[in-house]
Amino acid sequence: GKPGFPAFTQPNNYNHREAIMLKKSIVLLMVLMITSSVRPSASSADSETATIPNDMVYVSFGSFIMGIDKEVKKHSKKSQSLYEKRMNSPMSKDAFHDEGPAHEVTLDAYLIDKYETSNKLFGEFIKSTGHPAPAYWDDPRLNKAEQPVVGVNWEDARAYCTYAGKRLPTEAEWEKAARGPQGYRYPWGNEFDGMKANYGGDRGATVPTEALPEGASAYGVFNMSGNVFEWVQDWYDPNYYRKVSGTSQVNPSGPEKPVWLGGTGTYVDRLTVGEKRVIRGGSWVAPQASLTTTHRFWNHPLNNSYGVGLGFRCAKEASPAIAVKIDELYIQALIKMGKEDFAEAKQLVRQGLDLAPSNPRLLGLQSQMTRTAQ
Repeated sequence: GKPGFPAFTQPNNYNHREAIMLKKSIVLLMVLMITSSVRPSASSADSETATIPNDMVYVSFGSFIMGIDKEVKKHSKKSQSLYEKRMNSPMSKDAFHDEGPAHEVTLDAYLIDKYETSNKLFGEFIKSTGHPAPAYWDDPRLNKAEQPVVGVNWEDARAYCTYAGKRLPTEAEWEKAARGPQGYRYPWGNEFDGMKANYGGDRGATVPTEALPEGASAYGVFNMSGNVFEWVQDWYDPNYYRKVSGTSQVNPSGPEKPVWLGGTGTYVDRLTVGEKRVIRGGSWVAPQASLTTTHRFWNHPLNNSYGVGLGFRCAKEASPAIAVKIDELYIQALIKMGKEDFAEAKQLVRQGLDLAPSNPRLLGLQSQMTRTAQ
């Protein structure tokens, strides 16, 4: 072979197709090594940051489709009942069709909490800072240490994330983490399964933040359908997706300004309509329709009117050293495959998948080695 690259030899248990695939992998390795030679290597300080906290998951750089295209219902001209008028009012999702059009969004790599913020963690925040306790703090149904904190408004959530050295996720970050690389309708797939979510009041209260692992997203994020609605950074604009459709969306953080959704201007109406922040994910008392990964809802940032089912999780930017480490593990695994050291290659792939469980290149190598061993 070329100097500096392992010669390719065909092991006895290889079929012709697998040999071709491995040759292609070695060619890709050559390209990667050449291109990576112009990128500065991670310093020892960076290497220390190439770790992911146990309570967070890594979502890699890349694009995904945000939102969903749905046919908007056409309403007849016949007289409408009070219920129909309310559902067709400007506050109605049908009227706004706020989940569409579907559009491409590109996000830098980031970290997001694996679990919703718990009462235990929020209690530590209260003790440390003197922050007021949220609503329902004394409710025995909802105040166990392992349950998600509820009764928080947007400012409470923002304050906690800042205290924890994090921030609220953007709406785009939340949706990407929920949909996974395949863009699922629910965190676990495209088919609804009521056993994988806490919704509709069926369980009588919130469940612990680490409950229902079978309902986690492909990135390993728990309870993104049901349990508690979750505050995100963005202001709510029902027409925002229409406004940005066809534009380049890179790390969007939502509308620059909130929109006014009507009302008389009294204090009560400001909380009921007025300026809104986005909440996502449905809750233990919310209906099934709120559990999709594209569903959008809203609330005034100082209001906790959905308090029994209103919480949050945090996010933060990911160190570039994580992506460098994943690339290094991928290249090293290819080298080991070229040397037919498949045991070591599997170990390297496993290390990479521990950092990024949904990385398509590592999953591809893992699948290739599995087929080769058969």
